[in-house]
Amino acid sequence: MTAGHVLIAPDKFKGSLGAVEVAGRVAAGLRAARPDVTVVTMPVADGGDGTVEAAVACGFERLEAVASGPTGEPVTAAYGFRDGVAVVELAEASGLHRLPGGRLAPLTATSHGTGDLIAAALGRRPRRLVLGLGGSACTDGGSGMMRALGVRLLDARGQELPPGGGALAGLRSLDLSGFVRPAGVEVVVAGDVDNPLLGPEGAAAVYGPQKGAGPAELARLEEGLAHWAEIAERDLGVRVRDTPGAGAAGGVGFAAMAFLGAEFRPGIRLLLDLLGFSARLSGARLVITGEGSLDDQTLRGKAPAGVAQAAAAAGVPVIAVCGRRALTTGQLREAGIQAAFALTDIEDDPRRCMEQAGPLLERLATTLAAEWLPRPAVPAHE
Repeated sequence: MTAGHVLIAPDKFKGSLGAVEVAGRVAAGLRAARPDVTVVTMPVADGGDGTVEAAVACGFERLEAVASGPTGEPVTAAYGFRDGVAVVELAEASGLHRLPGGRLAPLTATSHGTGDLIAAALGRRPRRLVLGLGGSACTDGGSGMMRALGVRLLDARGQELPPGGGALAGLRSLDLSGFVRPAGVEVVVAGDVDNPLLGPEGAAAVYGPQKGAGPAELARLEEGLAHWAEIAERDLGVRVRDTPGAGAAGGVGFAAMAFLGAEFRPGIRLLLDLLGFSARLSGARLVITGEGSLDDQTLRGKAPAGVAQAAAAAGVPVIAVCGRRALTTGQLREAGIQAAFALTDIEDDPRRCMEQAGPLLERLATTLAAEWLPRPAVPAHE
């Protein structure tokens, strides 16, 4: 990297811009204001939506496969591959944005498509498979993912269960004869939550409501997940339901650990290592990170906090851009962020901030440049 460069490493602005476009818009604004400053872009992600996009922006090959969507419809989804490492993003096939018409399906949505993508990636014979969790439409404990990888879920009559977490209470046995655990492949789960599978902090209780589950449906999902965990752990000889991250993505974290032997790691740390953040950081004078909303969730391991932590360890100052800012200056600085610039600072209308996020980001970047990248003083003539 060029000494004295500015490194732009933002996550997405959810609902407005992907991380690649956020980085591009900020870079355009900086270059317009300071064409003499070298700008390096590195979109990032924490394992959720945009993980494959970030990997591709950093040099991974983008590959596609047909997979099952969360309600069974076929979708074309992408994964990344480079140097024996495959990056699979759950949201690509099993995300909320894949629900037809945006109609929530809390009891029947499935993670089957994530298993389809894993199978496609395993066909490339990777030595390492990174599974990014986040943005899921389902609360099926990863049972759909495992069906795609050869596990059969049977009821009391020996018939296949219907898809989705709502059917899991009827599970009586597993047929593992068609499942072969990937040999010689290190499986790592990248997530930004540390919830267990069950209980008041578990997959159903915490994340079920945002997937459309009401009180009765939450109780049914919790019962089903508990039953799934009991039978899976009994047959596999493991106990991972209480492991931090088991409740990630509606319990897909649980299945990845129990069946695939996956190690769970904080998503942003893993992705920064995978994407080569430290090499791009070397010699930087400033890092600009960001996401749509800087709030309490940011402080719990989201991408901007991870970027700030890594940059602070190298002694590089960090500032952030965002759509809205809900953190105090003190909270930002505790997270390692020196200052934050929000679209709402220059546009009062939240709707316009969403609709015009790109042009507004470019304007914000010019403001940012004036404060954080002042032009060198011109020596006075004698």
